[in-house]
Amino acid sequence: MSRLLFVYGTLMSRADTALGREQRARLAREGRSLGAAMIAARLYDLGAYPGITQVGPWPGPDARAQIVHGEVYELDDPARTFTWLDPYESIFPECAPDCEYRREMADVALAADPRNALRAQVYVYRAALGEAREVKGGRWRVRT
Repeated sequence: MSRLLFVYGTLMSRADTALGREQRARLAREGRSLGAAMIAARLYDLGAYPGITQVGPWPGPDARAQIVHGEVYELDDPARTFTWLDPYESIFPECAPDCEYRREMADVALAADPRNALRAQVYVYRAALGEAREVKGGRWRVRT
C-alpha cells in the first residue's frame, strides 16, 4: 500500500470549507504534506465537493494533457488513515464496487519536480456526472 495520497478538494490543507475541516486536521496529524502536486485527469464541480475522472499516466510537464492540481500527503500509517478516510469519501463495504468514489493508484507529480512521477492513492469519482460542470484549469474552488 502506498504511503502517498493525492488530494484535490476538501482535504487540501489550504481548503477552508466547513465540509472536511475535521478530516483535514486529522490528516495533518497522521501525515505530512509534501506540497502542491498534479495529476492527469478531469475535474468536476459536484457542488459542495469535487470529483476527478479519466485518470491517466503522468505525461510530463510539457504535455498538453488535462491536469488537476492538488496536494500530496505522506501518511504515517496508511491502513489506519484509510479506515476513517474511506467512509468520508463514501466508500463503504455495503456499496462496493458501486460506491460514489473508489480509491486507486495513479501517477502524480509534485509541482516542485514535475518531471518525475510518483505513485499515490487517489479518490476517483465513479457515479453519474449529471449536471456536474467540468472545472477548466483543474483547480477546484467552493461554489458560492
